[in-house]
Order: sequence, then structure tokens, then C-alpha cells
Amino acid sequence: MTKITFIDASGQSRTVDAEDGSTVMEAALKNSIPGIEAECGGACACATCHVYVDDAWVEKLGKAEQMEEDMLDFAFDVRPNSRLSCQIKVRAEIDGLTVSTPEKQG
Repeated sequence: MTKITFIDASGQSRTVDAEDGSTVMEAALKNSIPGIEAECGGACACATCHVYVDDAWVEKLGKAEQMEEDMLDFAFDVRPNSRLSCQIKVRAEIDGLTVSTPEKQG
């Protein structure tokens, strides 16, 4: 299992075990992480699983694909480290990943 830490807008931190091969969004939903709505269920058709990737992890995750970039246009308070959690695959190399949720979803 890969550990992922979610920090909500109030600063509360929750670390969960995520199954390799799933997505960060799926791990959030499975563990009832507040701030991840995931209205489209991970189809990259909304921006309600928007997260801010901790700066230490931005390069390790790589750049967002064009479809994800397009959907981020609909997200609230987009920043350079914004990603859609449905597009981040869980794998051993991201063990310890930290992401924060915005004040509200798009």
C-alpha cells in the first residue's frame, strides 16, 4: 500500500493507505476525505477532485495531460501545482505523497 496525506482547507491532515493501481481520487473517496467530491467518478469530465500537490512532489508526478489541463480551467483557485486527483495514479514511487484540497471545488 502507498501512503497519501490529504490536508484540508482548515489544515487538518489525514494519511490513508491507497491501493497501487488506483487513483488518488479513489483513495480519497474510499477513505471519506472531505473536500473531494468527484462528481464525474474519475472520468476527467469535471474539476471536483481538484487538489494542490505539495511542491516536493510536483516534478515526481509530471505534468498534467492536455485533457486534465482543460478541465482545470473549471476549478476553483487554480495554482501552478493544481492537479485533478482522478488523474494521479497510485504507485509505489509516490509513497508519502501530500496533497491539499481547495477551500471549495469548482
